[in-house]
Amino acid sequence: MTYLESEAYRDGSSPVDFMEEAGSGVALVAHEFVERYGLSRNIILLCGKGNNAGDAYVAGIHLLHLEYSVHALQVHPLLDTSELTQKNAERFLNEGGHIKEIKTEEDIEFPESGLILDGLFGTGFKGEVKDPYAFVINAANDSGLIIIGIDIPSGLNGETGEASTPTIVATQTATLGLPKTGFFLRDGWDHVGALQFIDFGLPAEYIEEIEPDFELLTADMLIPLMPEMNRTRHKYEAGLVVGIGGPMQGASLLSSIAALRSGAGIVKLYVPDSVEYSALPLEIIHIPLDPKNLKSLLRDINKAGCCFIGPGLGTSPDARKLLKSILPEIEVPTVLDADALNIISETPLPLPPKTILTPHRGELERLLKLPKEQKVTLDFLKVCQAYAEELQVTLVMKGAPTFIFHPNKTIHVNSTGDPGMATAGAGDVLTGLIAGLLAQKLQPEDAAYLGTFLHGLAGEHASQEKTPYCMIASDLLEYFPAAFAFETA
Repeated sequence: MTYLESEAYRDGSSPVDFMEEAGSGVALVAHEFVERYGLSRNIILLCGKGNNAGDAYVAGIHLLHLEYSVHALQVHPLLDTSELTQKNAERFLNEGGHIKEIKTEEDIEFPESGLILDGLFGTGFKGEVKDPYAFVINAANDSGLIIIGIDIPSGLNGETGEASTPTIVATQTATLGLPKTGFFLRDGWDHVGALQFIDFGLPAEYIEEIEPDFELLTADMLIPLMPEMNRTRHKYEAGLVVGIGGPMQGASLLSSIAALRSGAGIVKLYVPDSVEYSALPLEIIHIPLDPKNLKSLLRDINKAGCCFIGPGLGTSPDARKLLKSILPEIEVPTVLDADALNIISETPLPLPPKTILTPHRGELERLLKLPKEQKVTLDFLKVCQAYAEELQVTLVMKGAPTFIFHPNKTIHVNSTGDPGMATAGAGDVLTGLIAGLLAQKLQPEDAAYLGTFLHGLAGEHASQEKTPYCMIASDLLEYFPAAFAFETA
């Protein structure tokens, strides 16, 4: 973004105009938040020395026009700030705003209610936060007030996602132009909160010329991928999903129901004879799996729209033998998750065409033969992309956020979801959801993009009703209808 802005300035764009648009957009984000949640109309601006502070002052001016009470805490001597910051601070004072220069911790005072706009540091910040910035950030984080970061939470490195000690923990980040790479790496996701995007007037042709690190999944991008609902649609057109289960029946049942709930017309679940499925929903076709006669299983799979294997499968010798026998013979798109991933991480096997792997971080580290608890860095993500290229698979790294890798495609990142989704079985629901979309003839990468987005939306809706503490995986299924309605929201 720094480079793009400099190019725009060289070609005649005005920094004054950009700052005015940016500040206006930030003010609108703050106003909408206050209105939505019924907050008091007290606004506190945290201002440093760069143009990020100038954006904050412009936002303050617009909020004054909306009859807010706006006070600025100026953490760097105003006379030593950028020219645009000084000019907009003067405008802010002339409009009735208040500025207090902060020198010691005793100078800091926050109201009991209201909203903080963080304009201390911009995206160019690197290194460590020192006083007085450090004690201001700590006081803001401890205030209990909503914090909206302007462009980036202060203290966060916009390139690497490394958080200084301390760093603003934002409820929302009103990011200017494009989201910053660091939002999604290392510590970034714990600090940015919900993302709001502000168009500050940067011409689109500049953006189109650059090669991004990631592409963020958005509703506008995904609406065209939604399977069509023709009036003459029948269950075979909607698609057949074949799943293979095992001893842990809950996992494969969650996947099977998710496949049906995502629009697939039929789900057949093969389960070993030795496993008694006591809670099988009426709509799922249960077929005993005979390991001595796999021809009928493979015939069913290869007539299907897709197959899922892994949830509930186990890693017994029989499960390993089954995978070794059938994976090379499968000809349809296949989602591999959970125990299937653990098996192929130990014994590499030929994978079906159009395979989607859906590991969480631990499973992915085993697949890639990497040490545990890798930091999410650009280098780590490039290793994941290389793995997808080598195996010619779609790779979904589940997490917060979720990354999707596909051969010869930019890495995609999904930002929907909620901490309440950190619960057993949530990944099994994603497996079935992606399988259901594959059965409706989406390409693997498109099924992964749309599936992760919808899965996260379902989690957000569930969290609003259940709270993150009380959510369980089957709650996600309950909120599929709300998630699938995103295109009409």
